[in-house]
Amino acid sequence: MTEFSHARLDGKVYTAKEIKEIIKANNVKFIKLQFVDINGQVKNMSVPSEQIDKALNNEIMLDGSSIKGFRSIETSDMFFHPDINSFQILPWRGSDGVNSARLICDIYNADGTPFEGCPRCNLKRVMQEAEKLGFSMNVGPEAEFFLFSKDNNGNVTTNTQDHAGYYDVGPEDLGEDVRSDIVLTLQEMGFDIEASHHEVADGQHEIDFRYADILTAADNVTTFRVAVKAIAAKHNLHATFMPKPIFGINGSGMHCNVSLFKDGQNAFYDENAEYQLSETAKYAIGGMLKHVKNITAVTNPLVNSYKRLVPGYEAPVYLAWSLANRSALLRVPAKRGVSTRVELRSPDPACNPYLAFAAILETCLDGIRNKIDPPAPVESNIYKLTSKERKKQRIDALPGSLAEALEYMDKSLVAQAALGEHIFKEFMTSKKKEWDSFRTYVSQWELDRYLERY
Repeated sequence: MTEFSHARLDGKVYTAKEIKEIIKANNVKFIKLQFVDINGQVKNMSVPSEQIDKALNNEIMLDGSSIKGFRSIETSDMFFHPDINSFQILPWRGSDGVNSARLICDIYNADGTPFEGCPRCNLKRVMQEAEKLGFSMNVGPEAEFFLFSKDNNGNVTTNTQDHAGYYDVGPEDLGEDVRSDIVLTLQEMGFDIEASHHEVADGQHEIDFRYADILTAADNVTTFRVAVKAIAAKHNLHATFMPKPIFGINGSGMHCNVSLFKDGQNAFYDENAEYQLSETAKYAIGGMLKHVKNITAVTNPLVNSYKRLVPGYEAPVYLAWSLANRSALLRVPAKRGVSTRVELRSPDPACNPYLAFAAILETCLDGIRNKIDPPAPVESNIYKLTSKERKKQRIDALPGSLAEALEYMDKSLVAQAALGEHIFKEFMTSKKKEWDSFRTYVSQWELDRYLERY
């Protein structure tokens, strides 16, 4: 069975000796052992660089009982297993000017087995299931974000830094300098940046980086979010990946371009087939359409996520696929050959990428295993169809709330297979509590609407 690891852009594999030489040459004082909890929040333990041998030998411990969705106090001893190829000097210095480096880690049990509650280990497990069928997956995510100003006391506001629009340039686009700094920082960290631009909404931006294997892509999304926030803070701005921070304008999505490969070839491409899409591609589309409602709580995990998934703001809400139509949930971009891919447009950048990508992969695998044929593509603007017309064409919609998404997820064997028993249980428990907290909270909207009237 393949041992999956982070892929370096130059294709090389680090050795422990090389890492220690880099640490010495760059006067790195601290190594941050990085991982994520089930919500995708980045955590790390910082150790002095003199402890690098212990770190690389998987000897550094952590208390799993203090991490969301991990372990109870009775079985809390766990170990960091760094992915040696993820070693990276962080381009931003701390307030004291000291150099630090990062290693992305898997979390292991004390008996040396992968911890079933580690999102990264879980993704590797699903990747192994794909490998049994001969497949590997590439993902090209497109994460959008907002830049907000801070007040004189350094508190975050919802005042956007600019009022520019899609593809605008300076002086309207005041985010150009910040985006440039982010791009240069990411390039310094080994990212292959394809484009950056202002998005549709005020203060909204997008930076696109090259697709990668599914594990590296998840690592890259996590690194991207950390880097964007760090560089924005240097400009006295706050970057947020919250899906819908402002009512009445577009929210932030994370479109995911996915493709399956087999024997080194793009398994979605068939030169002689209809639309030049192979049976594998069509079954994968069928699987995604059949199960997307069941995994929406994973790809769109916040109460706020469903404020974005409404008609009228370019967010996909209708379950259909197309070759060009951007009102459909799934779109097949025009490029073929090795670039043949399917774009899933519903995920948002607040998701845990390890869990979201595992869920997307599992829906594709289920479609392939069970030969799930997709419906005919829809090329008309679905937003302009009436509910009666959508019903006639059997075009369903995504869940309208986190509560509804959790109901679908709770009954789904595919969602359970994607997350594994431990993460599935912890995720459901956590998200049900989140929904209940929202459901019982008295909001300003309610006070404005009802307090004086009633």
